Amino acid sequence: MTPAEITKVQAYLTQTFGTKGLEVRARKQKDSAEVYIGEDFIGVVYVDEDEEGSYLFEMAILKEDL
Repeated sequence: MTPAEITKVQAYLTQTFGTKGLEVRARKQKDSAEVYIGEDFIGVVYVDEDEEGSYLFEMAILKEDL
């Protein structure tokens, strides 16, 4: 993901989840970025290959976290 895409997605997720501690960080893979709240990793955002300008957010909820 480009820096402009990361900024746009971070602003959207921050507004949607209502948290200022959310950060989207670049990865070595150019088609995705990692999402953190503080220092806690919460998921990955992928570029949607089927729809230009769209993204997919994937977040696992582990049994031990519930």
